[in-house]
Amino acid sequence: MGFDDAPFSKERNSIVNISGIVCSLTRFEGMVWGEVKKDGDDATSQLIDLITKSKFYPQLHAILLDGIAFGGFNIIDLQALSTETQLPCIAVMRKCPNLAAIDKALTNFTDYERRSILLKNAGTIQQQGGFIFQHAGIDRDNAACLLGRVTDTGKVPEPLRLAHFIGAAVKTGESSNRA
Repeated sequence: MGFDDAPFSKERNSIVNISGIVCSLTRFEGMVWGEVKKDGDDATSQLIDLITKSKFYPQLHAILLDGIAFGGFNIIDLQALSTETQLPCIAVMRKCPNLAAIDKALTNFTDYERRSILLKNAGTIQQQGGFIFQHAGIDRDNAACLLGRVTDTGKVPEPLRLAHFIGAAVKTGESSNRA
């Protein structure tokens, strides 16, 4: 199952929708839809609920995330997500993030230390098999292998590509031009 956030308002305290796409390898099987708070602290708990209460939960083998945060800086606790769902979790990135710039931006939050710890606990950013990712509940080699198996073309796994397109279409009326 792959999750991405949909386009969202830049207003404080706004709601950000997230789409979760279930695929069997690269074939679409189903979808869940949820929400988190922009720059909030509920992304991990909302994902755990969406996943574990879904009718798809028994057939899931892994959770893929488009990055480590949704709705701005609503940072996902990758380790807790893996532990609570009992599934490997992989946060995929298109390019290596500027960690210094992210850390500086986090200083604007009153809970800077908590958010900073979540980022550090997500682990080292890996580059393997053409993918950039962080992982929990699975080793690096198997994570890269899994990403390759669920990617049809390019470097974006199909569940994340579909989550991006569907989220954009639902919120704006049409899908974006790239995932």
